[in-house]
This record gives sequence, C-alpha cells and structure tokens, in this order.
Amino acid sequence: MTTDAPESRTSNSAPASPSASPVAPPQVRVRHRLRYTVVAFVLVGAFAFLLTKGLGSALDFYLTADQAVAQEATLGTRTVNLEGVVKPGSIHSTLVGVDFTVASGGAEVAVHNTGSPPDLFQADIPVIAVGHFTSGTFASDQILVKHSSTYVAKYPNRVKAPNGTKR
Repeated sequence: MTTDAPESRTSNSAPASPSASPVAPPQVRVRHRLRYTVVAFVLVGAFAFLLTKGLGSALDFYLTADQAVAQEATLGTRTVNLEGVVKPGSIHSTLVGVDFTVASGGAEVAVHNTGSPPDLFQADIPVIAVGHFTSGTFASDQILVKHSSTYVAKYPNRVKAPNGTKR
C-alpha cells in the first residue's frame, strides 16, 4: 500500500516562496558603503591638496621689494618673483650677469643676476627678478621686463635704446 503521507517525503531544503529574491547579507552592504566612503574621502582630500597648492603658489607670485624684505626670514631659499623699479646708478655688469638694486615702497634689495639681462633692461623701469634670498642679497637667474603700448605712452623715456629709438 502506498501512502502519500507527508512523513514519507524527505527534503533538505525549505520550500521557496515566489516573492523571495537573493539579497546580499548586511555585512557585504556595509563593506561596500565603507569602501565608497573611503574612496570619496581620498578624492576630496586630493582635490583639496591640489587646490591649496595651486592657489598658494598663485597668491605669492609677485612680491614687491618692501614685501620681500619684510618676509625675507620666512622665505628662506624659496624661489619667488621680486618686483621693483631698477634704481638709477645701481647697474653693474659682472662676468656672469649683472648686479643692480630694485626699490619699491621705500625698501631696496640688492640683486645679483646670473645670466643675460633682456634688451629692455635699464634704470628706472619696473622689473621682476626670479630667484631667492641668500646672505642678504637676492640671487636671480632670470629678469623679466614687461611693457605695453600704454606703458610706452605713459613712460616714453624708459624704453628708448641708447641710439634714441623706441624698443
């Protein structure tokens, strides 16, 4: 005699409900959230670092002679752009370049430049010397001279060549 009694059926698995779907255990979801949070913090930190470095160097781009003198101790040997007007009578050619003095805001800075100064370099014009302080002197390896048509119109005698022509 065959009986279809429930005891005769043996099954190791529970019957699946039609609405059940595979769900990740809570531990896996927490690990994924933690991973995404760590990645987000790293990206935000990297962006903040790059932004700070970029803006920091842009903000200190030009220092006038009086600002540079006031900050000389904190600048150390960091490369900066020193801005000022070349003092008349201070230009002296050397074997490796030129020595001169820039003035701004009542302060004067002695500059020792190694390299060839630009053609427009002369007394009484604004210049930017790229370099760093060393033993009270500003050691420079580049001099920048900028002029425009408005500069020439405002200061016509500052950009004349020795032969009288405008540069």
